[in-house]
Amino acid sequence: MQKAIFLDRDGVINSDIGHYYIYKIEDFIINKGIVNSLKRFQEAGYMLFIISNQGGVAKGIYSCEDVDNIHAHLEAKLLEDNIRFQEIYYCPHHDSVAACKCRKPSPYMINQAVRKYNIDLKTSYLIGDSKRDIEAAEAAGIKGIKIEANQDISIYCDKILKGEI
Repeated sequence: MQKAIFLDRDGVINSDIGHYYIYKIEDFIINKGIVNSLKRFQEAGYMLFIISNQGGVAKGIYSCEDVDNIHAHLEAKLLEDNIRFQEIYYCPHHDSVAACKCRKPSPYMINQAVRKYNIDLKTSYLIGDSKRDIEAAEAAGIKGIKIEANQDISIYCDKILKGEI
């Protein structure tokens, strides 16, 4: 079985300061500590995943193509440091438009990865900046770590790798 780190995107991987929706490459700023932490997780044998709600798609603010472009930009930047996400999952829906089965706090996106990649729930974590992130982790049976929005995750990386969490 594989161990995994699931990360929320906006407010965890990238800064959401000054923007509620991040869908333009010029607004996409990788948060401090992310590159080094992802590299360390990957070197320790963790598979890396993004689990993100992107409700602006359902609201017509931006498109799936915009989301895919942001993800391609992020992947290209991280590849410079040999960091690779196993997969990026995102929910393009929003409850104000129509209910769905994939939007966090539903564990749907996590469960997809667990089944597809044979992930060990006991050795996997989700790092998020909202209550719904942690609720999704708990519903999936993995440990949720709630951070403040845009917080450097290095301290949590250290604790996970030392077995303190």
